[in-house]
Amino acid sequence: MISLLDDDGGISESFEKCLKQIFAKYCTPKLTLPLAGDLPSNACLDSTGLHAWALDTNGEPFSEDTKEEILQFMDVTDEGDLTFKGFLQVYQLQTENDEEETWRDLVSPPAFYTTSSSGTSVLVEAWL
Repeated sequence: MISLLDDDGGISESFEKCLKQIFAKYCTPKLTLPLAGDLPSNACLDSTGLHAWALDTNGEPFSEDTKEEILQFMDVTDEGDLTFKGFLQVYQLQTENDEEETWRDLVSPPAFYTTSSSGTSVLVEAWL
């Protein structure tokens, strides 16, 4: 099985590559997928992106309490949008506490696949 966390408990390099693609699917500004290279420095999950990500991975929107916790304890912009660093923090914390939940997120159909700029489906597993 692929390691999601490294020996120090941080996000593994391969997992970070996968999470970058998932983040790119929901972030503002909209990006061409699959993402080649780095995320723009202003990339973030605004309330629309956060909502879409929650629906795709959990099947329902985040509760107000969950949204408040994410925005209070994770890295966010001055406007309160989740940064990629904050997105990694969410997954590091979740994976430390319940790796099976992270795997469920990764294999949930909408989050597991993304559409490339050419209109073809790309399997997120290929990024791990």
